[in-house]
Amino acid sequence: MQSYEAPSFFFNAHIETIWPALFRKIQLSPYQRERLTTPDDDFLDLDWLKQGSNKLVIISHGLEGNSERAYIKGMAKQFFTHDYDVLAWNYRGCSGEMNRQKRFYHSGATDDLQWVINHASEKYDSVCLIGFSLGGNLTLKYLGEGKVNPLVKKAVVFSVPLELHTSCLEILKPSNWMYHHRFLKSLKAKVVAKASQRTDLDIRPLNQIKTLIEFDDHLTAPIHGFENAIDYYKKCSSLYFLSGIHTPTLIVNAKNDPFLSNDCYPELPEASSVKLETPARGGHVGFAQFGQNGLYWSELRAFDFINHD
Repeated sequence: MQSYEAPSFFFNAHIETIWPALFRKIQLSPYQRERLTTPDDDFLDLDWLKQGSNKLVIISHGLEGNSERAYIKGMAKQFFTHDYDVLAWNYRGCSGEMNRQKRFYHSGATDDLQWVINHASEKYDSVCLIGFSLGGNLTLKYLGEGKVNPLVKKAVVFSVPLELHTSCLEILKPSNWMYHHRFLKSLKAKVVAKASQRTDLDIRPLNQIKTLIEFDDHLTAPIHGFENAIDYYKKCSSLYFLSGIHTPTLIVNAKNDPFLSNDCYPELPEASSVKLETPARGGHVGFAQFGQNGLYWSELRAFDFINHD
């Protein structure tokens, strides 16, 4: 399949990133929602598109995303149209209702992904995984930890911050202030909402938190059992799990992605089950194109890899 070529009027990486998020509309059959109870008495909301297929695609969204994002629905439509059942799952606190436990979701929470896969795969002959950004990191870490469900046959991930610390430093750059401000504002709002229903969540540091790294240091890390932000990044960066992946996997990281550090474009051995593609353009979770019946290049590439490569 040909590499990605951006539309001529998408003149920089920020346009490539923002335009699809703001203006893309997807017509899709309504999801069927299932609430899955987790072993710790919490819940995950799973959004299904079912048609009695023996093949399933499970899609994992990015930071502060959900199953309603255009990039999720576009991918879901591509596979559902081609006779797959589709599951777009929402992380804890991302489905429109706050989860019950003190913990949230985070970049390394593969226990939840594993729980979803094992639950959803029971009636299928094969399962493929697709992840975007944080969801891509989660997918790769799951595949590299060595406890992969045998029904999982292939995986494709896009715009993945393979090294979390250096990617956080990248998003702190002045040119990325709009993304950083949006993510931090949304995350803080969730902490406040959670604190309204739990007395064991200390929100006093919130006003002093000015960066995502500080947020992870004061909240993400201690809540989820890490020493600090650096410990969290080191233990959850999928870069350090790639060598353990034995499932055929494709990583697509655009070279002009404003979120990704140089560490997110590693050299992989030829014998690796993981393949890295680095198109020159694409932005972050972008890859927009026109004249393909509403399909984006990422959707065509994922389908091509899962069905042919």
